[in-house]
Amino acid sequence: MEIRPIRNEADYKKALERLEIIFDAKRGTKEGDELEILSILIDKYESENFPIGMPDPISAINFRMEQMGLKQKDLVEMIGFKSRVSEIMNKKRKLTLDMIRKLSASLKIPTEVLIQDY
Repeated sequence: MEIRPIRNEADYKKALERLEIIFDAKRGTKEGDELEILSILIDKYESENFPIGMPDPISAINFRMEQMGLKQKDLVEMIGFKSRVSEIMNKKRKLTLDMIRKLSASLKIPTEVLIQDY
């Protein structure tokens, strides 16, 4: 087991290839230990080189609504009038702090996502 830091794209590809080979290794074995360490190194490299940003607030609301089977009319209690919901969802009006609090509590969307500019 020769594990080295992942410093570039070539190292990253080699690590992924090795990960595929030992993917089903059992815990507590030599290959299982290698798998665990290799996955940590790969995760670190990916988070530094391929960061995933947060979605914009409206995309997050739409995604969560889809997951929960909600329609725009279901947001009226959280946002206000039907016309206001439409304006928010079409990005013609910004979310207020009160709306953000209600949406975060009801839809379980982190406030960090909802307070972003869009």
